[in-house]
Amino acid sequence: MSKTTSENRTFLDRFLDFIEKAGNKLPDPAMLFLMLMLLTWVMSAILSPIDFGAIDPRSGADLRVQNLLTGNQFANFLSNMTGVFINFPPLGVVLLAMLGVGVAEHSGFINAGLKFLLGITPRMLLTPILVLVAIVSHTAADAGYVLVIPLGGVIFYAAGRHPLAGIAAAFAGVSGGFSANFIPSSIDPLIQSFTQSAAQILDSDITLNPLNNIYFTGLSSMVVVAVVWYLTDRVIEPRLKKNVAVDENLEDIPKMERLNTKEKKAFWLAFLVMVVCMVMLVLWAIPNDSALRDTEGELTSIGAPLMKSIVPLIFVLFWIPGVAYGFLSGTYKSAQDMVQSMSKAMGSMAYYIVMAFFCALFIDAFGKSNIGALTALKGADILQSLQLPAQVTIVGIVLLTAFVNLLVGSASAKWALISPIFVPMLMQLGISPDLTQAAYRVGDSVSNIITPLLPYFPLIVVFCQRYVKSTGIGTLVSIMLPYSLVLLVVWTLFLLLYWTLGIPLGLQATYEYLMPVR
Repeated sequence: MSKTTSENRTFLDRFLDFIEKAGNKLPDPAMLFLMLMLLTWVMSAILSPIDFGAIDPRSGADLRVQNLLTGNQFANFLSNMTGVFINFPPLGVVLLAMLGVGVAEHSGFINAGLKFLLGITPRMLLTPILVLVAIVSHTAADAGYVLVIPLGGVIFYAAGRHPLAGIAAAFAGVSGGFSANFIPSSIDPLIQSFTQSAAQILDSDITLNPLNNIYFTGLSSMVVVAVVWYLTDRVIEPRLKKNVAVDENLEDIPKMERLNTKEKKAFWLAFLVMVVCMVMLVLWAIPNDSALRDTEGELTSIGAPLMKSIVPLIFVLFWIPGVAYGFLSGTYKSAQDMVQSMSKAMGSMAYYIVMAFFCALFIDAFGKSNIGALTALKGADILQSLQLPAQVTIVGIVLLTAFVNLLVGSASAKWALISPIFVPMLMQLGISPDLTQAAYRVGDSVSNIITPLLPYFPLIVVFCQRYVKSTGIGTLVSIMLPYSLVLLVVWTLFLLLYWTLGIPLGLQATYEYLMPVR
């Protein structure tokens, strides 16, 4: 790395340099997760005798810290270790998707597609288009983490820009703007189901529309694109160019040489194969009795086979055209070459698999200890006791959610914990469950990109190390911190302005709640 002179460094440079240095002094991410797991064990033993007077809203039982250092708990830890690792949600998603993407990449199909895309995309619009694609990727569950984010680095590098800026912009769109999308996805009915259950604690007859925030999240996507576009081009990339040098002699990174006639023909034929596959998928999904629909005939519900098949579909829709391009262009001479591409893709994931092992064990231990759950509940209790004005309370919910998100990553698990407190509390203040949910979704998004407890965070570090081998947790946090802070402020102000103007939040959504007359 080459650093700027102290005379040229702004306060922001010095602050982010401090964050980077402090973060990079932490142990290797794999060892950090191991140490955090051990710390969780110790803290669970210390806190377990204390009665915090908390009630688990999911079960109605006392919520206490679970001591993980007992003989029974340690026996369970050993006996369940294999299952915890294998069932770690991001692991299968990442590996399966990378098998297909690896073939498309190493055969040259993605390289050819990027060259075409860069040829027709104005340089000034590269960032917003990337962020918009990242936001739309929410529709495909966690596909954006394993597909859009690494492609952000590839696209920026191929365009002669800093690859870490491309990764950062895509990461900010996929994760920092997690609740910003104008296309309905499975997360909408999932979050709504918890909101409705919480609202029914106070009003048993209330029903909410699964798309009760869709107008707000749709317009929020434009806010996220604008913020990330500005920060990437005006703040993040200039700082990276000054402070972070890309490693030399990078291998397997797309270059910008022109495609020859054979490669052009191979690309368009392979792309046609991809389009045919997608058309066949659409035709399969259209009939009301399609096997891709759930029992209610829905395609986008959590239980719909289509939603459960997103990652396998990514594998198929990249593997098939990747193989086609490989043989048509001459990159592949035999099936063994295709297998070698898949092997290379898995080889690049070796470090991530090691980190995922320790990350899975820590997250499992932290969840079982109930430390994160107690933190969420106590924070909500404090907010309720302050009895602040409605607007201030909404801001407080955003801030509290953003903080709790650093400890409890799952959007649904976190909302299952705190919605029974937030939703009825604000209903008594005349604030609708729809608005409370919108505030939660803002807070749940903005701090994703700065917490190493995000299950995909180690994967993003690996993507960065492809270009800058010295990248550590501190480097990534220092890059993403401006996005997180600015999104927190701007998105919260946007919510308040949205509320003030009375723009509909979504289908059948309201801002005010009136207690029914019994």
